[in-house]
Amino acid sequence: MTESNEAIPHEGTMPEWEKRFRAPRVSLPDWAEDAPHRSLFVSNATGTYELYAWDRETGAQRQVTDRPNGTTDGVLSPDGEWIWWFDDKDGDEFGIWRRQPFTADADGGTDTGTDTDTDTSEGSAGPDAPAAPGLDPSYPAGLALGRDGRTAIVGRSTDEDGSTIYVSRTGEDPVEVYRHRESAGVGDLSHDGTLIAVEHTEHGDAMHSALRVLRLDGSTVSELDDTKGGTAELGLEVLGFAPVAGDTRLLVGHQRRGRWEPMVWDVLSGEETDLELASRLDGDLSAEWYPDGSALLVVNSFEARSELWRFDLAARKLERVPTPKGSVSGATARPDGSVEYLWSSSAEAPVVRSTSGEVVLDPPGMKAPRSVPVEDVWVTGPGGRIHALVQRPAGASGPLPTVFDIHGGPTWHDSDSFAAGPAAWVDHGYMVIRVNYRGSTGYGREWTDALKHRVGLIELEDIAAVREWAVSSGSADPDRLILTGGSWGGYLTLLGLGTQPDAWALGIAAVPVADYVTAYHDEMEALKAMDRTLLGGTPEEVPERFEASSPLTYVDAVKAPVYISAGVNDPRCPIRQVENYVARLAARDADHEVYRYDAGHGSLVVDERIKQVRLELDFAERHLGG
Repeated sequence: MTESNEAIPHEGTMPEWEKRFRAPRVSLPDWAEDAPHRSLFVSNATGTYELYAWDRETGAQRQVTDRPNGTTDGVLSPDGEWIWWFDDKDGDEFGIWRRQPFTADADGGTDTGTDTDTDTSEGSAGPDAPAAPGLDPSYPAGLALGRDGRTAIVGRSTDEDGSTIYVSRTGEDPVEVYRHRESAGVGDLSHDGTLIAVEHTEHGDAMHSALRVLRLDGSTVSELDDTKGGTAELGLEVLGFAPVAGDTRLLVGHQRRGRWEPMVWDVLSGEETDLELASRLDGDLSAEWYPDGSALLVVNSFEARSELWRFDLAARKLERVPTPKGSVSGATARPDGSVEYLWSSSAEAPVVRSTSGEVVLDPPGMKAPRSVPVEDVWVTGPGGRIHALVQRPAGASGPLPTVFDIHGGPTWHDSDSFAAGPAAWVDHGYMVIRVNYRGSTGYGREWTDALKHRVGLIELEDIAAVREWAVSSGSADPDRLILTGGSWGGYLTLLGLGTQPDAWALGIAAVPVADYVTAYHDEMEALKAMDRTLLGGTPEEVPERFEASSPLTYVDAVKAPVYISAGVNDPRCPIRQVENYVARLAARDADHEVYRYDAGHGSLVVDERIKQVRLELDFAERHLGG
């Protein structure tokens, strides 16, 4: 882990932007289906994001994991007895599942000690043992735990084997039930533990999954595939088996009407029940079951904001679940019928609330300062209307120095939700613009799927259209425009600096794709599959597409100073391809700086994240002025 050499300032002297990073946060608590009083959540309370157990009956909380680079991937078993967590090395995402008892004193464990008779992971806060002995380290590809307390369905991905799925039972050798070279993963396990729902891309399109239901012996029960027979390939996703004994209904997300919406599929009879929600609600729709299986909790995402609805399956009645204007980043229906949800807006920090009116989980310590509300801007672009979210410093008028903060994914979208990074730029006098370019989710299937083949170049056309609006409207100073982003946003930053060299005064790229061909050969297998889908083949099959979409192709045209940060253990945007790009900048004495840190695709350590933001702000100030 990269450690900061600076002491943490006192809260009274700490700048507002730093408080937003340091203020304790919690995720939406997950709860055990058969022991609803037992919950698992993620928090940065110690300065590093880790897993925490919470007994709602006693109010007791304890830290479950304690690792230098943090832990966020954890699952609570249905009986509430076990916590599974994924153990990788320094953020490389390659490792094994471990587990520990929910109760701190189980099996001789203690609240904070690691001196137990159980095989213990270094730095762990409890007795941790390999959860699926016999399975070698891999990238995770889904996990489902059985109610019997001893059965787990473990999805794996490796460069050598592709995708595999195993049935792992306590005291027995794991049994392989699925294998394919293309990407696939575990969707869910039925309530009675006899049926496995699998999402797969055996057809070769990593953007659109098909579904297969297996028995525990690996035999096929049923299949659902929307990728064939139409004018366009459509995707499916597993939303979950019905939480009722003997119920073989599977909640499925589909794209048959041009956007995501749920339906119910009985995997034994083959009956499909169209819920017809798209005719009643705009935008993308996802859903999960209410605990008794009688209704669905529907999440409606539309134009960068979200709402919650309850859909009664028998009466086909849709009722709004009241939430404030903003974004719901997670929601769950509890056994008592209440709904808990994690909500925020661009101005207000995340909070876990309940429809009963209470704040469910409020961490102690300082509270994150407010930021400014977001403004919606719609700009006409070459592929249709582009939605951009704009934040301006309070009381400021243009033309302003402006940061174009480009989201990653690319199949993701910016929303009216709290983000400490953009808020830091606003605090320093910059206007921040976030663009939901073609390739973003939330605006229909065609908008997302438009990305193929002219990868990177299509997104930059939309960013250029919003840039033109920002300058021509007098909002942005054309001489002080910063292009920045992380992951795919970092990729678009470097590609934009090379293909639009006169448009940008500065570029700041975090964990970017910089050399697309080398990135393809070094990245994890699931991302290779995505790149083959986006570009239509491998670098050897379609070299001209990789060349046209690679920032390295245009590196000699870059005029603006460039700042790059990269994790040396990153499996998604590996370090070697970043070094190739940096070497080309150095060879012509281009103005650039590079910061390398000992983690993977980003950092879960608050100090490290603050250090990175501080370096970015300092780079901008030195080159553009205060």
